[in-house]
Amino acid sequence: MKAVKKLLAFCAVLFLANVAFVAAQEKSAEKPSDKIENVKKPAENPAGNQVSISEIAASGAPNPYKNQVGDKYRLGFQDTVEIQVFRHPELSQVVNINPDGTIRMPRIDQPIVAVCKTERELGDSITSYYKTYLKNPFVTVRAVEQRSQPFAVVGAVKKAGSFYLNRKIRLLELLAFAGGPDVEFAGSKIQIARVGNASGCTENSAEASADDLQFIGFNLNDVLKGKENPWMEPGDIVSVLIAEEAYVVGNVLKPTKVTLNEPRTLTQALAIAGGTDSTANTSKVIIQRQEANGVKKELLFDLKDIRDRKIPDPQLQANDIVQVSNDKMKSIMDGVKNIFKSSVPTLIRGY
Repeated sequence: MKAVKKLLAFCAVLFLANVAFVAAQEKSAEKPSDKIENVKKPAENPAGNQVSISEIAASGAPNPYKNQVGDKYRLGFQDTVEIQVFRHPELSQVVNINPDGTIRMPRIDQPIVAVCKTERELGDSITSYYKTYLKNPFVTVRAVEQRSQPFAVVGAVKKAGSFYLNRKIRLLELLAFAGGPDVEFAGSKIQIARVGNASGCTENSAEASADDLQFIGFNLNDVLKGKENPWMEPGDIVSVLIAEEAYVVGNVLKPTKVTLNEPRTLTQALAIAGGTDSTANTSKVIIQRQEANGVKKELLFDLKDIRDRKIPDPQLQANDIVQVSNDKMKSIMDGVKNIFKSSVPTLIRGY
């Protein structure tokens, strides 16, 4: 009798162990394996021309920019997402986010809000919808076209255009993407037009308004030297302004315009114009300038005082007109000299 009881107990233990093993297999089958998931990630974004995330994604390399410095990419209105529903390929698809910020999924009657969500948050939302008729749904979301947060570079650069990046970037690196400034035309100023987060998402999920537009100025030389190198924000438009000009006229050898692609002083501008001529009144050099409020004024300088360092050499501003006056006495004396020079050969020929 004892032998029978031991045999029954042993059979019961085997039965319970078999039940536990089968349950464990079924539970593990519900989870996606690495081989089945097979989700590619975008490769590193090369510097240079406009960026196509779809081309980068095809390489299968890991994305070193994802969630860099703790930031998570939030989907925007022009993004394209790849959605995979594990063990349900008929539900998996690649969709564009609609202009109203939603996407449509098979077997789900209502649109699903996608903008301002991370990939994981959108995946959780889709999962909650599919739970009504799928057992333990598993959904992955990947942004394959991240085009809602562009940076634009325009103006005097070698390769103006838009750049779509999913990482933080500084101004100097963004200029490098555009090929750097065009030294022939670039001035000394950079202007950034900032309208807030272009994806329509802020930290409190509120949309940025047109009233948030602001303009921020930087000195190009300081940026190139690394003295100023701010972080950029998605939607920023960087404009490398064309060099401003000043003009030198009057009694100079070569009346000309002077490009202010770097700081220029009065004496430097006169040197570019070939210097003053023999009839110039160097004690009365005028800079005609128009202020920002529209008021015009004239600034009078004596070149001798500048040479003797009695006064500083003034720096020219955009649209300044340098007028070198005529010295009447010098003109008369110069005229007499010319008459004398022209009459001497005549007198010589008369003898």
